[in-house]
Amino acid sequence: DFSTGWTGGLDLSDEVVEAIASCDDSLIEKYINGEKIPDAELINGFKSGFARRKIMPVIFGSALNSAGTKPLMDFITDFLPPPQLEGGEQEPFMGLVFKTISEPGMGQMNYIRTYSGRLSTGQDIYNFTRATSERSGHLCSLQGKKRIDMQTLTAGDIGVMVKLKSTRTNDILAEQKVAREKIEKLRRIPFPSPMLNMAVYAKTKGEEEKIGNALQSVIMEDPTMRFQFDAETKEVIVSGMGMLHLEVMMERARLRFKVALELRSPRISYKETIKGMADVQGKFKRQSGGRGQYGDCWLKIEPVERGRGFEFVDKIFGGSIPKNYIPAVEKGVIEAMAGGVIAGYPAVDIRVTVYDGSYHDVDSSDMAFKIAGAMAFRKGVSEAKPVILEPIYNVEVTIPDEYMGSIMGDLNSRRGRVLGMDRVGKKHIVKAHVPLGEIFRYATDLRSLTKGSGKFKTNFAHYEELPSHLTLPLVEAFQKSKKGEEKE
Repeated sequence: DFSTGWTGGLDLSDEVVEAIASCDDSLIEKYINGEKIPDAELINGFKSGFARRKIMPVIFGSALNSAGTKPLMDFITDFLPPPQLEGGEQEPFMGLVFKTISEPGMGQMNYIRTYSGRLSTGQDIYNFTRATSERSGHLCSLQGKKRIDMQTLTAGDIGVMVKLKSTRTNDILAEQKVAREKIEKLRRIPFPSPMLNMAVYAKTKGEEEKIGNALQSVIMEDPTMRFQFDAETKEVIVSGMGMLHLEVMMERARLRFKVALELRSPRISYKETIKGMADVQGKFKRQSGGRGQYGDCWLKIEPVERGRGFEFVDKIFGGSIPKNYIPAVEKGVIEAMAGGVIAGYPAVDIRVTVYDGSYHDVDSSDMAFKIAGAMAFRKGVSEAKPVILEPIYNVEVTIPDEYMGSIMGDLNSRRGRVLGMDRVGKKHIVKAHVPLGEIFRYATDLRSLTKGSGKFKTNFAHYEELPSHLTLPLVEAFQKSKKGEEKE
């Protein structure tokens, strides 16, 4: 127990002495020979092992009850290695913003630790992280809820800067004359990447515009949270460390902006494509007195390799369709692709060749050929063995050895395909391809499976065909929605 006196009179168990001795060859020799190791040597051995991360001390305390605070501060002073980055008051100013909050009446408040020099009110400084200039406004220090105005912060101080323009958490502020090499030595906070993505909706219609402002505010205060607008699914996606984390942030947004938000599983950005070929005609003809509408085209629909997108080929010879109407046919095809055919998802990786057709000298128009092109495309896709593609993600799961069996079984249950495994110390890194639809809540499930010791990261890999038993419900839902729209 170091708290009973770190400078002498240590009363340590054999296990602790052995752990300390194992970090130093000279100490382990004395321990094996049964010699008593002097307290001073044990303390030095502890410092050495701690600095090399071979010993991880656990210190108990309660900030709420002010218990253990002084022993913790004494421990930091006596045992933590000195900082590699040295700075004094005479050096140029340099500091790191480690927290950002927003308060009514005060606006944005940036908490900063000064590593060197002096920071004064009204001083011009430079944000090396964002390459922007700032001017120090109001400065203060905090003692609990008490705010104390300051004119200057000096090396070692922790204070608050009010109403900076563009500075955020983890930004490095300094005088512009500070050498780049010194800036690079200042270690920024390694925040973890978000592990859970959810869609955010306003519970009340008409409050959708408030979502962006509310999320922007709470995310400014929490670097482990992010949000973006998904143009394909038309949803606002918010990312965080877990479900509880996101729920807390949604509640904070509700209290601050008076907007009730709810979290839903995000829509999956499925795609449609084809596996076969089809030759089809699209003919649009309308006569209702006066000038009518006439457009007629023949299209060849065929698949291309995955990832090539859309190809349109003009093989009209002999003027069966005038050249000025070909772009209208292509436009009709593109619009039909965007709306999907079998399930309402965008169509991809298809080549469309227009090779024949007919026109009317009076009734033909761009609109008529656009409609004809769309009609032909929809018909062709329906006849060319259409399928739905689902997004597949690269997943890397880092887990202790004892959970390997559980994780492998869980990945298989999610239709995952294990690609390989790497061993790092006592942990395994499992690499797999898993459908996006199976990993929306993986952060919560992994935490449960590994008792909080597992972690994972993901990124998009490619698209693959969705199994038929999962395709059918999507097609049926789309057909049902179309019938509902027709009735309306």
